[in-house]
Amino acid sequence: MKKYKLIFAALLALPLMGQAKEIIWYSGGHVTYSVQKNYGTVVDKALDMFESDMHAVTGKKAQQRDKAAIEVYQLDLANNKEMKVLDQYHVPYHRFITKSDAFWIGIRKGKIIVVGSNGRGTAYGILELSRQAGVSPWIYWGDVQPVRRKSLSIDSNFETLQSPSVEYRGVFINDEDWTNRVWAARKLDTHHRSGTMGPRYYRKVFELLLRLRGNALWPAMHAGTTAFFKVRGNKEVADSFDICIGSSHCEPILRNNVDEWDSKKRGAYNFISNRKSVEDYWRERAKETAGMDALYTIGMRGIHDGSMEGVKTMEEKVAGLQAVIDFQRKLLAQEVNKDITKVPQVFVPYKEVLEIYEAGLRVPDDVCLMWCDDNYGYMTRLSDEIQQQRRGGAGVYYHLSYWGRPHDYLWLTTTQPGLIYNEMKQAYDHHARRLWIANVHDPKVAAYDLSLFMDMAWNINSVGPNTLQKHLQDWLIQQFGEVAGKQLTKPMTRFYQLCAVRRPEFMGWNQVELEHKKYKRGWSPIQDTEFNAEEFGNELERYLADYAEVKRQIDQVEKLIRPELKDAFFAAIKYPVYGAAAMATKHLQAQEARHIGKPSSFHNDDEALESAVRSWKAYTEIKELTEHYNKRMAHGKWDGNMHMAPRDLYVFGPPFLPGKLTASEIEKYGGARPVPSKMESGECVVRNACDYSRASQGAYTVEMLGHSMKAVALPKGGSLTYQFYAKGGEANLYTALIPTQANDKGDIRYSISIDGGTPVVYSLKEKFRSERWKLNVLRGQTIRCEEVNLSSGTHTLEIKALDAHIVVDQWMIDYDKNRRFYMFPIAPAL
Repeated sequence: MKKYKLIFAALLALPLMGQAKEIIWYSGGHVTYSVQKNYGTVVDKALDMFESDMHAVTGKKAQQRDKAAIEVYQLDLANNKEMKVLDQYHVPYHRFITKSDAFWIGIRKGKIIVVGSNGRGTAYGILELSRQAGVSPWIYWGDVQPVRRKSLSIDSNFETLQSPSVEYRGVFINDEDWTNRVWAARKLDTHHRSGTMGPRYYRKVFELLLRLRGNALWPAMHAGTTAFFKVRGNKEVADSFDICIGSSHCEPILRNNVDEWDSKKRGAYNFISNRKSVEDYWRERAKETAGMDALYTIGMRGIHDGSMEGVKTMEEKVAGLQAVIDFQRKLLAQEVNKDITKVPQVFVPYKEVLEIYEAGLRVPDDVCLMWCDDNYGYMTRLSDEIQQQRRGGAGVYYHLSYWGRPHDYLWLTTTQPGLIYNEMKQAYDHHARRLWIANVHDPKVAAYDLSLFMDMAWNINSVGPNTLQKHLQDWLIQQFGEVAGKQLTKPMTRFYQLCAVRRPEFMGWNQVELEHKKYKRGWSPIQDTEFNAEEFGNELERYLADYAEVKRQIDQVEKLIRPELKDAFFAAIKYPVYGAAAMATKHLQAQEARHIGKPSSFHNDDEALESAVRSWKAYTEIKELTEHYNKRMAHGKWDGNMHMAPRDLYVFGPPFLPGKLTASEIEKYGGARPVPSKMESGECVVRNACDYSRASQGAYTVEMLGHSMKAVALPKGGSLTYQFYAKGGEANLYTALIPTQANDKGDIRYSISIDGGTPVVYSLKEKFRSERWKLNVLRGQTIRCEEVNLSSGTHTLEIKALDAHIVVDQWMIDYDKNRRFYMFPIAPAL
């Protein structure tokens, strides 16, 4: 009998002594379970999901029986009789009874015993058995249908004890305008008015959270979306799933200001000039939510995402926000719990609020400080040694999608796994262990990145810097089976590398939220990219050829996919890969057409027409892919969930060509893609950071990070040394680093020296939204350049971290000091 092992490295197997054998827990009939007399509603929800899962695996729902193969217990509601049974089973509940959300699974007297410390922990334990049976957490959201089984077994020595690394773990549904909100209205909450994301939608979100071992949600709150607490049934379904409801940085006391603050009735949302009205507004929600599992955001910003009204100078801002927090604490003590320290509270020092906090704002010790990334995945601040001692702890608000400057990324989710790992592990090591929230516009589109984020929140040791590719492979195997999953690992790794070179949404080389006086709508027009067709063997065609090779490999694996997984494969693999490749083709081939053809002779220029038609066909391909996603995939189940042009930004529009193509030209041209020339280094000396000759203690390589895919993180004082041969002469020395932030309020510097010479010191510190910061996050690298004059022969280069959070990606010595290029001419270290 085949052994069914857990896929995730988070599991801690504790083998017992003696000869192992298989315990059969299904071999026909029904999977059976029993559960103690009293248990939480979340356990009931998990059992419903488990019954359905077993139907997907065996063809029959699991059934509850007195004498069953699986016994389920919830410690905090167990009676004396049930506790005695656990004692007889020698369940080590003393090891986890005081831990929130923990569970233990083991084999006792030939039965599978599942014991949770509370309702959520018990639910996670039940759904762990679904994983054992081959059910992916993405069975609904990803249409991942499990393999049918005639029998299920488990090793008789199997035992696992699990508890979360982070107390609150969840998602923020944000920028939902083009995805989940449209889909929910069409397919789930159809009886509600437009813009409503109701209990049927949130039930599906909560089911996914349970499967990912999450317990927290910031509900959707964008303009046009009905506020969570205004929709009948939303609060009740959250309570039934034991999900803790919180709210974003600009929604204090669980209020959605965009939808709930009525200026005509209440006046200005101004605590200084209209205090009584604002206080009453917050009190209403505090009364309504008293007794529910909630995280109360405290503080205040303007309606939606603006600065606090009524204050101008920094002194006024500090005094005004202090008055807000002092009142909110008094309010929560009056309406929620007299012991204010038992009311979970969160303060988010985001954007200008961070400056106010650092100017002397007093945030009580029991409040969680929730730090943020810069909206592009790079942490901007973390707790210092003193802040790490706070009773309220710290958390992280992390973006996997974003609307705003310099450019949105609301179409695909392509954040590098290595970046998620590096930044979240740093956060955890700085004791940000109270609350992790991932910003996603759509959980389905964010499937792998969100899985990685939640796996780390559950077990920070579930993945390491050198096992990220293994984690991706395990996830792919979980979705598509062992053979297909293993073969998908290489092309999907390459896909993340190509998206690191440039996210699909950034291929227009333009920006948003610029001066409206200069740019219509504040959006700059599509521009030529920095890919140079004249350098390094044609950067432009090589990048497109790399995408073409990934597509070819994806096509080969698709042949191995079981028919019932075709929709899952299309959504998770084919759509993002083909879509990103088409976006690159659209812009780069349009650039070629503009460079080759002149408007006056465009229709007589075969070469220009070839490029133009390839660009146009790539644009139509994205439309066709999206049409299939919404209308035909899974028989239209996801209709409205995928939008190929969020906000209708210029990058998503038709290609900018020298002239309008005719139907006959589109039919005639744009056939076979030209074969790019071999990569040329142009006599440059170029290295990926991981190809060092020597590394100091504490340096480590992070897989799937950077253009190189193996960027090297250095501790403060750490260094990397390289030996290289130079032909001699004047050159530019480029160093490319990951654009991390000085998350300790200090500087973020590194130095470069050649042959032990005087080091040249660079600082990566950038003011938020500075021009260089914008270029850094769009490129995924920050580059520094210095002129060097080398003698012919062997040399030594040293890169040293003078501060913490330095991550080195690539470096290059280029003898052509006027060269214009985008990519360093070296293969990634896949």
